[in-house]
Amino acid sequence: MNVAALIVSFGLLIIAMTVHEFAHGWVAYRLGDNTAKYAGRLTLNPIAHIDPIWTILMPLVLFISTQGQFVFGAAKPVPINYSALKNPKRDIIWIGASGPLANFIFAVLLAVLLKYLHLWVLANILLVNLIVINLVLGVFNLIPIPPLDGSRILAGLLPQELASSYARIEPYAFVILIAFIWLGLLGRVIWPIVWFLLSLLGIYT
Repeated sequence: MNVAALIVSFGLLIIAMTVHEFAHGWVAYRLGDNTAKYAGRLTLNPIAHIDPIWTILMPLVLFISTQGQFVFGAAKPVPINYSALKNPKRDIIWIGASGPLANFIFAVLLAVLLKYLHLWVLANILLVNLIVINLVLGVFNLIPIPPLDGSRILAGLLPQELASSYARIEPYAFVILIAFIWLGLLGRVIWPIVWFLLSLLGIYT
């Protein structure tokens, strides 16, 4: 991946992450938690969701250190006050699922645009890449490793005692996640699902 491709991919990723984080905040707000609203996160302005270290510095360092072979980043997490939720045990499932679901819905809408609008070649390429990024982001976040959204969903589904035990792995979760990525284990899970979803949308890359 050259620098120009990195910049374009980064811009598309920011769009997908903005949709993702906005969905978390909006669903939490609808379920009784005003924290994201007062933190200025109920917006589609990407600047509100960018974390200087996780969104910019870390991907840049990884890109340079691995010569473009490995890039990973994250948006600023949306703050959630669980005690403000109407039904914390149930609502955390909806909040966790909302981000990936928003990415999947966005990908479907983009696929519809791609099918019915006759755009010039470069615009088509950008749309296809944005669809892929949204699908990857959605599938990736459903992995049940804290602090990914899949862990919120699983914690909401588990009995309270098991959920508390499960939460104890969070201090080690980032190391586990990075190890899985470096070993290629996540790619073996994520990409087959992404290719399947792309085929359902009629997108072939």
